[in-house]
Amino acid sequence: MAVDEATVRRVAKLARIAVSEDDVPHLKGELNAILAFVEELSELDVEGVEPLTSVTPIKIPMREDKVTAGGEPEKVLSNAPIREGDFYVVPKVVE
Repeated sequence: MAVDEATVRRVAKLARIAVSEDDVPHLKGELNAILAFVEELSELDVEGVEPLTSVTPIKIPMREDKVTAGGEPEKVLSNAPIREGDFYVVPKVVE
């Protein structure tokens, strides 16, 4: 897949990035190089390769997943910038 200058302009518009006309040819080359690299990666044989979450074999510590009733409003609201009773006060966002 090759990117033309019209596609570069369209991508820039969709991403809401201001791109000058002088930069379009350079970005076209950059995007084509990226796509060529992705195509190169798709040629690799990864059959039988296990997915990795890390390059070093580490075990992630897990905490017990338990349901609590809460019931600690003072602790929960201790960092609230503004509160009213047991509730956070937030700015009005809808008129």
